[in-house]
Amino acid sequence: MIPYVARILDVTMNNGTLLADWKRAIVFSVHMGGNRSLDAIYRPVSLSLVVCKQAKHVIASYLRQVWNRNDWLYESQHGFRPGYSCEIK
Repeated sequence: MIPYVARILDVTMNNGTLLADWKRAIVFSVHMGGNRSLDAIYRPVSLSLVVCKQAKHVIASYLRQVWNRNDWLYESQHGFRPGYSCEIK
């Protein structure tokens, strides 16, 4: 099965297109606690295909490596970087 998925991802990346089914996700709200009548305490969660999530992970990891290797990010850039945090402790 893996060779078939790898081939689909290869064609997808080379063509710059996604299969229509891969663009769909099921989105639902998760209650984060507190008064259920307030919209602000719900967080949207999307369920998408595992293949898409894995592809995003591979691409993001590759980009992070390129950015770190070429020193393209400022030291103060903390968002979505391992080992960095936006929280003050």
